[in-house]
Amino acid sequence: MLRLKASTKTILGSAVALALLYGGAVQAQTVKVLSIVDHPALDAIRDGVRDELKANGYDADKNLKWEYQSAQGNTGTAAQIARKFVGDQPNAIVAIATPSAQAVVAATKTVPVVYSGVTDPVAAQLVKGWGPSGTNVTGVSDKLPLDKQVALIKRVVPKAKTVGMVYNPGEANSVVVVKELKELLAKEGLTLKEAAAPRTVDIGPAAKSLVGKVDVIYTNTDNNVVSAYESLVKVANESKIPLIAADTDSVKRGAIAALGINYGDLGHQTGKVVVRILKGEKPGAIASQTSDNLELFVNTGAAEKQGVTLSPDLIKEAKTVIK
Repeated sequence: MLRLKASTKTILGSAVALALLYGGAVQAQTVKVLSIVDHPALDAIRDGVRDELKANGYDADKNLKWEYQSAQGNTGTAAQIARKFVGDQPNAIVAIATPSAQAVVAATKTVPVVYSGVTDPVAAQLVKGWGPSGTNVTGVSDKLPLDKQVALIKRVVPKAKTVGMVYNPGEANSVVVVKELKELLAKEGLTLKEAAAPRTVDIGPAAKSLVGKVDVIYTNTDNNVVSAYESLVKVANESKIPLIAADTDSVKRGAIAALGINYGDLGHQTGKVVVRILKGEKPGAIASQTSDNLELFVNTGAAEKQGVTLSPDLIKEAKTVIK
């Protein structure tokens, strides 16, 4: 009996010591991450979220259960993964890109959802407005000021009259951009010619359909287009059609220029929202956010291939110049 008491004291003493040792440690949490497809911008968001969580004490090697899955561009697969994630009842689900966010939001009204890389969360019906949603959903948008995109198009191709755009009509964010861009271009005396590419295999043919009909091609952050950007670049190079993007990583892959968001920073911004939720804040009390951190990338080699001479001023303004 005496030995039992001593043993009990030893156990209690050890428990107290451990509590004192780890009292300041972050409690173990589970975060699931779903992306619609793998490509540099969306991967940068994922990595930024993970790094921000680690910086705040949530380490996948210690106290964080982290799971990432890509739907490989398939919305049906995204819905299946979303339901699986919801069934696991994590502390938060991060949904990267519009189709992923729509799948997760459709699957749960209770598990906290943080979207990222969604151009217009209101049009995508993720939230009713940009303020606190009062629901289980919040997040960070990559919405760009389109007037600055039009200004960039005019600086790269001053004599342009017709702008082509390859996009997936099934992506809500791209549909919104097409509508707004058409209106903005009209005010500047330009017109927009659309080319639908609902699948990645459609991107090359869609781009070819614009040859001889447009002076420049603009691409937004459409996930289908970005995931297979090289097929678009091939057409632009062969046909000498200037290619301008909204995604800076696309400049590294062959676009002439882009004024876009740093998606790694967007991931960190998203991660900060996730941390707030893990620490007890309700997602419905956190307003949706955007990023004002725009960066100009130019590719002088792509400009030469696509028949454009960039002004020295534009090159000087660029944060990154690719040759």
